[in-house]
Amino acid sequence: MKPLADKIRPTCLEDLVGQEHIIGEKKLMNRIIASKTLPNMIFYGPSGTGKTTVANILAKNSHKKFYKLNGTQANTDDIKKIISQIGTIDSLNGILLYIDEIHYLNKRQQQSILEFIENGDITLIGSTTENINFSIFKAILSRCITIEFKELTVEHIIKSLKRAISIIKEEKDIEINYDASALQYISEVSSGDLRRALNILELIVNTYSLYDSQKIFIDIEKAKECSQSKIMNYDRDGDGHYNLLSYFQKSIRGSDPDASIHALARLVESGDLTSICRRLLVIASEDIGLAYPQAIVIVKACVDSALQLGLPEARIPLAQATVLLSTLPKSNTAYKAINAALNDLRVLDVGPIPPYLCDTSSNIAVHNKVKYLYPHDYPNHYVEQQYLPNPIKNKTYYEYGRNKFEQSIKEHWGKIKNKSPR
Repeated sequence: MKPLADKIRPTCLEDLVGQEHIIGEKKLMNRIIASKTLPNMIFYGPSGTGKTTVANILAKNSHKKFYKLNGTQANTDDIKKIISQIGTIDSLNGILLYIDEIHYLNKRQQQSILEFIENGDITLIGSTTENINFSIFKAILSRCITIEFKELTVEHIIKSLKRAISIIKEEKDIEINYDASALQYISEVSSGDLRRALNILELIVNTYSLYDSQKIFIDIEKAKECSQSKIMNYDRDGDGHYNLLSYFQKSIRGSDPDASIHALARLVESGDLTSICRRLLVIASEDIGLAYPQAIVIVKACVDSALQLGLPEARIPLAQATVLLSTLPKSNTAYKAINAALNDLRVLDVGPIPPYLCDTSSNIAVHNKVKYLYPHDYPNHYVEQQYLPNPIKNKTYYEYGRNKFEQSIKEHWGKIKNKSPR
């Protein structure tokens, strides 16, 4: 018995919800169908957003022999069998090969079809939920256009649920009514995944029709019972992981405590305690830095507490660190300084360390005639001498930030260095 998601799968672009950036009058997918020329394509984006459906619709309109593989199950022999059909009567118009979850194919398997998509014997459509820059072989990627499928909105999913209810009513000859809040709830807990929303709807219908085969009312209680809990779109090895951590850091950097706490809540809900702690420690030095040097100390204490406590209690010290960092003054002067210094090491001839700054027992120091000036022997524990190597002696890596702490340091050294003996 087909699942509901397959039963109501659209057979034309007009019935598809979402993806308005590529589907609609004069949009990319419509133009591809109208042109009757099918390019090699890689579809990427979250689950349940219509990638397989669009591939099926394109196949229907292509007049090519259509083969479908799933990367989780396909092996090299499966690919060879399809290649063997090139030039046969069935494939005179060419072969369209759709590989779902293409990122599961290894490099050798992806390479096995390279020659055939190069000469046009096979037109490839691949779909993936992973970052295409890391999961797809570069030679394949360069021969395909890449098309993003975006997460569906709650409104998109509600529209599809209503369509599904109409189809079920006709198929089962059953009266189905619903509370709007129930469809809203199902759509929200599905996190942009239409397939999950349809599975919840199907579960409600199949289990409650046992009690009354003529009539079902879908209310919020039934929706909650059959959906159980919201599934976060979060993959620790995929884009979702890095996008969420980026959102977390940028919200803190932007001094928005509300967005920062929201981002933290998403991370806490995913259970990824290690990534939260690492990112907070980075932020304390990268984004707050010398504007409030004690930030790293406080954050380290919060992180240690969180790791010792574990979730769910860990959320409390993590929230303390997050609110603190998002409300503190910001400075990235240390971050910029080290990046500039590293860049010079990679692109410039920076020269050797000044010999008088080498270890006093080294050959270089022993044979050096320039004496090292010991700062503690001078007033204010400072004496002017050259510390940078000659080729970069006039370089400035650190610029004082415009915050209270760094400006106080600038003022302090300005008074001392202007008066220091040479």
